[in-house]
Amino acid sequence: MITNSSHTSAIDSWRSRPAAQQPDWPDHEELDQVAAHLKNAPPLVYAAECDRLRDQLGAVARGEAFLLQGGDCAETFAGNTAPAVEGKLRTLLQMAVVLTHGSSLPVVKVGRLAGQYAKPRSSGTEVREGMALPSYRGDAVNGHAFTEADRRPDPQRLRTMYEASTTTLNLVRAFMTGGGADLSLVHRWNQGFLEGTPAVGRYERIAGEIDRALAFMRACGVDPGALHATEMYASHEGLLLDYEAALTRVEPETGLAYATSGHLVWIGERTRDLDGAHVEYFSRISNPVAVKLGPTATPDTVLALSERLNPDQIPGRLTFVVRMGAEKVRDLLPDLVGKVAAEGLVVPWVCDPMHGNTFTASTGHKTRHFDDVLNEVAGFFEVHRSLGTHPGGLHMELTGDDVTECLGGGYNLEADDLCLRYETACDPRLNHSQSLDVAFLVAEMLRNHRR
Repeated sequence: MITNSSHTSAIDSWRSRPAAQQPDWPDHEELDQVAAHLKNAPPLVYAAECDRLRDQLGAVARGEAFLLQGGDCAETFAGNTAPAVEGKLRTLLQMAVVLTHGSSLPVVKVGRLAGQYAKPRSSGTEVREGMALPSYRGDAVNGHAFTEADRRPDPQRLRTMYEASTTTLNLVRAFMTGGGADLSLVHRWNQGFLEGTPAVGRYERIAGEIDRALAFMRACGVDPGALHATEMYASHEGLLLDYEAALTRVEPETGLAYATSGHLVWIGERTRDLDGAHVEYFSRISNPVAVKLGPTATPDTVLALSERLNPDQIPGRLTFVVRMGAEKVRDLLPDLVGKVAAEGLVVPWVCDPMHGNTFTASTGHKTRHFDDVLNEVAGFFEVHRSLGTHPGGLHMELTGDDVTECLGGGYNLEADDLCLRYETACDPRLNHSQSLDVAFLVAEMLRNHRR
């Protein structure tokens, strides 16, 4: 992490490294103008908020809390509406209530929002009917429509991303502190969501128990005022380095640099090259950061990432998010966790059961099966139980909407159902009911793990 005396050169030190998954911007002068504008823009988050999240992730690393991180695969400018944002927040709050009730652990809540507008792609071009165009890289870069005009990378979209993220964070803060997250309204969070779903009975039973507990506290003269609001942090993949660098600010009191684009930023599976630009940039900021680890990750790579990104071994500074796939997690994860534990490193281990379980259905839709998602989570818990380590959290792609993008779950969605409401801009998400199903099952796993 960098100090004030060298912050200018250090923030830009990534520019001398190979930067994977960056757009082929056609007009670099325009990109520089947008970056200059963002350098003078107000920060989206503040250093004190980032430090608070780091401390809470430290509790996760020590087994004293559980991380719930979730939201859209890829946010879109058109989808940045109050109902959509509030739907995701209610889903995460309901999941957190279920997890806390089942495990007796505090849940750290982090949304994939207010910045998740860029996506890495396996190929730089997409071909349809013999026509090749740049791949869609998220609304921060280009448009989804398969036209030459839409697929042209446009630096002005970085300004739009900043403005959309500002709007989202304003909505989040108003909802979380303005009564929307009041635990005494736990029944109200349910309205318009779970009616008629398999999870409604279980959720209402928990809500009833919370109501009785709050009534007991009031009868004893205890004001449960601390339960009227809660914190929701913002996170995204720190993919577009020109955007992240432009929003990096140095705290004058400490000389430490922070990416003010979000509280937590992560490095993806495709950009975690130890000698690459992303690891270099992330090593220079003081936010809590995370790294995605897929099936190719080795114990040596994980230790080297820890040394580069958290040399002072600050609990909560670095989180490892594993995305192995249901068929591989039990075989590959033990070596990683075991080696890190043997070195005495204290990090949160988080399960991303979405990305390793994607396939194409018979209808042509990219999808995931609920049973595969649960199977990977179960394998994640089994590995930690066998090693005596803490399964630190979940990283989910989900929405508060009643979409039909993932198979199975309480409604037992089938391939023919996918076309009913397949609305994702990129990868398939769990809908609200499926997300609650996951929360109930994971709460049981957590409870059994802590016995």
